[in-house]
Amino acid sequence: MKIALAADHGGYKLKDAIAAHLKERGIETVDFGTNTADSCDYPDYADPLCRAVASGECELGILVCSTGLGMSMAANKHRGIRAACCSEPISAELTRSHNDANVLCLGAFIVGEQTAFRMADIFIDTPFSNGERHIRRVGKVNALDGDK
Repeated sequence: MKIALAADHGGYKLKDAIAAHLKERGIETVDFGTNTADSCDYPDYADPLCRAVASGECELGILVCSTGLGMSMAANKHRGIRAACCSEPISAELTRSHNDANVLCLGAFIVGEQTAFRMADIFIDTPFSNGERHIRRVGKVNALDGDK
């Protein structure tokens, strides 16, 4: 399994900590930046991560900014991406099992490091339920075009 990671200046320290945690679990990661506290624009980092997930280069992605909200907005503009901004473990679990989310968005100012590790683990380890109603609903979400 290969997990894509990216963050802006507000989330890069938590992203790096998550990368180290996943490495300890033996999970390969691909880091799409940023790696400094220099101010940057979160869409510039969400974009390559989402392309990697949508193409299948990486199975799942984790985006981190200050709140997780900006990253989730940018990520959900990409066809094939179902990004969820979560701040506690049950949402990370249910968005995988019910919504087949493929990108987890976290707020470094919202969740602590240990909670982020737990949420990343749950997100990665929880499979999609393949329940009939969930398949139907995810299909409808995937069919939405919006402004794309």
